[in-house]
Amino acid sequence: MTRFLVAGIDASRESLVAGEWAAEEADRRGLELRLVHAAPAPADGLAEPPVALSWQRSGEEVLGRAEASLAAGRPGVAMSRVQVTGSAPAALLSAARTAELLVVGARGDGGFDGLVVGSTALAAASRAPCPVVVVPRPPATARHEAEVAVGVDTRTAAASPVDFAFGAARLRAARVRAVHAWALAGAPPWTALAVPEEDRAAWEDEEVQRLSDVLRGPRESCPDVPVLPDVVLLHPAYALVHASRRAGLLVVGRRASPRAAEQRLGPVAHAVLHHARCPVAVVPHG
Repeated sequence: MTRFLVAGIDASRESLVAGEWAAEEADRRGLELRLVHAAPAPADGLAEPPVALSWQRSGEEVLGRAEASLAAGRPGVAMSRVQVTGSAPAALLSAARTAELLVVGARGDGGFDGLVVGSTALAAASRAPCPVVVVPRPPATARHEAEVAVGVDTRTAAASPVDFAFGAARLRAARVRAVHAWALAGAPPWTALAVPEEDRAAWEDEEVQRLSDVLRGPRESCPDVPVLPDVVLLHPAYALVHASRRAGLLVVGRRASPRAAEQRLGPVAHAVLHHARCPVAVVPHG
């Protein structure tokens, strides 16, 4: 069975940037790159056959141009392309069922000026059964280090996001920055100013030890990956967005559940997708 990575493709520049990231990742992982484009579906058969045919041909042209551009940059990557009639979220979620990774641009050719993350990216990150990487269109001044940052909640630690981060770092010969944001017994961060220094230090030592305990297994599995524990007294969203300024990839978790009501992003992951300065991997976990 062919192992593959899916990239969502439309006519936008953001889509091509995401495709370039996906091609590089497919090269690293030795996977086929499958380019998926969704052509509009006629509304209850109201669209005339020539219109539907035009949409199909336009989609084929978009896929063809994208494949040619990506193949020129990554000639060693096997590529295939698929066009589906219907909505982009439905097409990508269907393709993600058997994919190892789904890559999408933060926004596509719809939406409006100033929109940071579009509905397709949010739907994919919220509901896909596999890890999803949302790639922003990088500003000209963006500079990232060989570092993969991952958010770690030591009290409800999930193995999947941390394992994904270590695997990605090993492929990149990069280090892992394990970011654990904590608060004083659930109090607002500014209350730390009123806490005696020795008490704050004792609490922080406990948080450092908890993070060390969570990282013990991944460190043993990937002894060649350098690790930088980063324990900060901040809201998790602030801490992770700050970490994204230097990282090449930021990894966050998403609690997955068969219940439809829980197929959504938490507030931290949602904030990170809107404000991160680097690609964000959203990894589902039980």
